[in-house]
Amino acid sequence: MDNLTHSLTGALLGQMGLKRKTGLAMPTLIIAANIPDIDAVAVLFGGHQHLAIRRGITHGPIAMLLLPIILWVMMLWFDNWQLRRSKRPESRLPIHKGWLLTLAYIGCLSHPALDWLNSYGIRLLEPFSSNWFYGDSIFIIDIWIWAALIAGVWISLRQERGGRENWKIPAFISFGAILFYILGNISLSRHAVQETKIALRNYVGVHDVAQIVANPVPIFFWKREILFGSPNNYYQFEYSLFDEKKLSENAAALYASSKEIIIARHAPAIVKPDKIRLRDKDADAFLFWSRMPHNAMIIEGGKRYAIFADARFTDPMVSERFRARVQLLPQEENLSAPLAAPKDVRLDKPKDTPEQDKADGR
Repeated sequence: MDNLTHSLTGALLGQMGLKRKTGLAMPTLIIAANIPDIDAVAVLFGGHQHLAIRRGITHGPIAMLLLPIILWVMMLWFDNWQLRRSKRPESRLPIHKGWLLTLAYIGCLSHPALDWLNSYGIRLLEPFSSNWFYGDSIFIIDIWIWAALIAGVWISLRQERGGRENWKIPAFISFGAILFYILGNISLSRHAVQETKIALRNYVGVHDVAQIVANPVPIFFWKREILFGSPNNYYQFEYSLFDEKKLSENAAALYASSKEIIIARHAPAIVKPDKIRLRDKDADAFLFWSRMPHNAMIIEGGKRYAIFADARFTDPMVSERFRARVQLLPQEENLSAPLAAPKDVRLDKPKDTPEQDKADGR
């Protein structure tokens, strides 16, 4: 998730009463909620190296154990530093070391919990495992979560400053609403995947799909961008909770188009990526991160280039940020092989449906 969401989450936790547990509670919660993103310095390396570095080691179990302790030590030092210089605010609560450490852990653990929710991916077990985990439930920047967080924090603060005893209630309501929203979106994504499987089986005759991803979209939380297939052979459906019939229509369109064209189909593989990965760190980093990779070849100025992309990020507004470009060597230009992949989709003749029987006069 974006850092505004992480920061507001820390603030909301504070407004739920945690900020009254110890001095420096609120800054500790907010900083802890963001601290795993210290890996953002990886963008300074240029290219796509950051894709292989981010959401990895600083989001894994060792970091979750050590980062809160480091922050705790820093906050204790800061409080003592202010005290020695007589700059410690008199209104600040005394430091409770146990609670301060606990809040550092709570804030820090909230970070991977939120990052897991989207389709970008997170390596929760790094360095013990480099497997990527995906929640496929919430878009990386969700304005509805923003609205709930801002409302909860703002109303709670107003009531606290107004001297009301129940100032924590708005924060609890906001927290509950966000939790309900998240669980609902998790269920919706799972439901969309199941409905896609049924539609593909009934209308297309697909019995085995390597991957199905219900990709969240911005603003319209009741919709999903359904991606399915196998490397270099991906298809795209649109799904809406309020128009599930559209899913079946798209599946029928796939079969009607001679199994070749749907809303989007990505170009066939034209190079052996394994060979390129050995000599190009940028391509290697991109493909390590990529979940639904595909590639194509272009010619510019008489030179041939392999373009690596990810089917999750084909929107023109973001696609350039998630695309690796590598100049091909002469011996690589005519190599044709797909990316390493699970079993391809099998497209068989679909079973006749009642609608088809009626159309055929049966």
